[in-house]
Amino acid sequence: MGQNPLISKLRQLIFGKKLDPLDPNTRKHIVLVAFLAWIGLGADGLSSACYGPEEAFLALGEHTHLGLYLALTTAITVFIISLAYNQVIELFPSGGGGYKAATKLIGPYAGLVSGSALIVDYVLTITISIAAGMDALFSLLAHSAQTYKLFAEFGVLGLLIVLNLRGMKESIVVLVPIFLGFFVTHVGLILYGIYAHADALATLVPETIAKTQELTHNTSWIFVTALFLRAYSLGGGTYTGIEAVSNNINMLSEPRVRTGHWTMFYMATSLAFTAGGIILLYMLWGAEHVPGQTLNAVTFRAIIEDLNWGGEHFNTTALVVVLVLEAGLLVVAANTGFLGGPVVMANMAADRWMPRQFRQLSSRLVTQNGVLLMGIAALLTLAGTRGKVSLLVVLYSINVFLTFSLSLFGLCRHWLEQRLYTRSWRRSFALSATGFGVTFCILIVTLVEKFMEGGWLTLLITGALVGLSLLIRRHYDGTQKQLNMVDELFSIKLTWDDTAKPLPMDKSERTAIFLVGNNRGAAMNMLQWVLKQFPDQFKNFVFVSVGEVDKHNFDGNRTIQALQTRIENSLNYFTTYCTSRGMPSAYYQAYGADPQAELSQLLSKVVKEFPNNVSFANKLVFEHENIFTRFLHNQMPIAMQRKLHLAGHEMIVIPIQLPDNIDTLPQGPRYPIK
Repeated sequence: MGQNPLISKLRQLIFGKKLDPLDPNTRKHIVLVAFLAWIGLGADGLSSACYGPEEAFLALGEHTHLGLYLALTTAITVFIISLAYNQVIELFPSGGGGYKAATKLIGPYAGLVSGSALIVDYVLTITISIAAGMDALFSLLAHSAQTYKLFAEFGVLGLLIVLNLRGMKESIVVLVPIFLGFFVTHVGLILYGIYAHADALATLVPETIAKTQELTHNTSWIFVTALFLRAYSLGGGTYTGIEAVSNNINMLSEPRVRTGHWTMFYMATSLAFTAGGIILLYMLWGAEHVPGQTLNAVTFRAIIEDLNWGGEHFNTTALVVVLVLEAGLLVVAANTGFLGGPVVMANMAADRWMPRQFRQLSSRLVTQNGVLLMGIAALLTLAGTRGKVSLLVVLYSINVFLTFSLSLFGLCRHWLEQRLYTRSWRRSFALSATGFGVTFCILIVTLVEKFMEGGWLTLLITGALVGLSLLIRRHYDGTQKQLNMVDELFSIKLTWDDTAKPLPMDKSERTAIFLVGNNRGAAMNMLQWVLKQFPDQFKNFVFVSVGEVDKHNFDGNRTIQALQTRIENSLNYFTTYCTSRGMPSAYYQAYGADPQAELSQLLSKVVKEFPNNVSFANKLVFEHENIFTRFLHNQMPIAMQRKLHLAGHEMIVIPIQLPDNIDTLPQGPRYPIK
């Protein structure tokens, strides 16, 4: 019943060795210290300096003197949002970020909107980062090379999917040199670029004020304010990576909150300096748009030529290094989408807004279903938009600021409710309210300005995801209600007399092996059905159960312990029942991230120990079954039946038939599937 050895070796080579989720050292191996978290989660924020400032500066048109105000407000906004999101880290140290904040502080439907927006946002994080990275790289090539840019983007996307299937920490460690190279070179260029025009700095402020007054006099304060707010809002892509830290706080090293605060500080400081500094460079060096080149490429080329350290050859080489590192950082930032998106889906799956498969972990303890879905969605988005950054920025920013606004509004509500219990609520409320005001204004301006240029598409996609999630939740809630009724109907309450000593087992006798799931009533109904259909045919009764360590359980030791306790109590319930009725019984249990693989191994052991066996399992069957219902529920019983049959063992799958109308419930299974 095991996997082909050659396939196992190939999987291990590509994705790495299997990790044990119950081993305490495993978590120590995969958690991130603040430095690695800054690289893995902060890269999204820092990389936005490659396209956010450009979008904002170009929106000023010929009034580039307003860039000074833009540089200052950009840096200040980064710190406002970051400090506000530190509160999210403190309130939700188990992770979840904007989704958890909106759910707990406003309500489940606000959380649904926030989570849906985040999922779309993380897909766009991957897409825009790869597209912008290739834009930077192809700025070095002839304009005719643009034909191959989309194929290069597909290749980078495929590489990131494989890296993330190996694990979060592994993908980050590979990308550390790129991140540090970008940071060092860009800090150096910004500092030199400012130093080279130090004489202009003395007159920059008074000239900016004078030009602003002149523009105001020739037009009006309303025009100047509207122009600035438009540019400020369209540069909203600069702040898009801030949420990632609070979303993945559960993967940071202990103490999580302190590590999260340091990570946020590193990210905010580096982003504020880089984004603000680049806008200042645009002003000082008179940057203008050149077709086929980013504004950063134009500006850095001028700075490197001014350095003139080694002639034209050196200048070309230096520019290549800078832009390659810029493209590399954007690839690192794309990786953030693969880290954050699956986490949001796992949290939403725990609340039944998403299919349960998105909670499952791979052998590398990665939410691989989420990683694959994010990769496929990013591939389709790249193909649909042809990697056009200006369009992707619009799609990207709207959802980011929708999530920001919901989270910060939730914080405002929280601190107003806490005003009777804490003295420091005013300071926290003021910070949250300021952040909400900023992010909500950017959201509204971006929506109004770019609604007909792609903004409507973002709302349509997010709305469709919300609608799909509502259908999923409705199905799961209805199914759970039916299963609760099954549990109440078929569970048997044990009395104090049902605690007799275990009876000896003859392992050569005919044995009934029961695969026990989460529903005690359904398993008891299965046992009663076997006793009725096969009277006195089985002498041994063995109960097998596998505890799935999913994303929710793996987040903390207490949840794993609760899972083990629940499985143990359930198995004890059945063996106690059998023993009290003179039926020899035993139970076996296993735990792991891949329940099908764990169950396969466990069953191999049990059928060898009890060779004269027949296995039994339950499976949900709906009156109107379709692809939707089959996808939302696992098909493990059928998979196990096939494996046992191939190994020469018999297994019967007993259906639990659930009607579409929850008011009608069948009194037990109809036909076993042999």
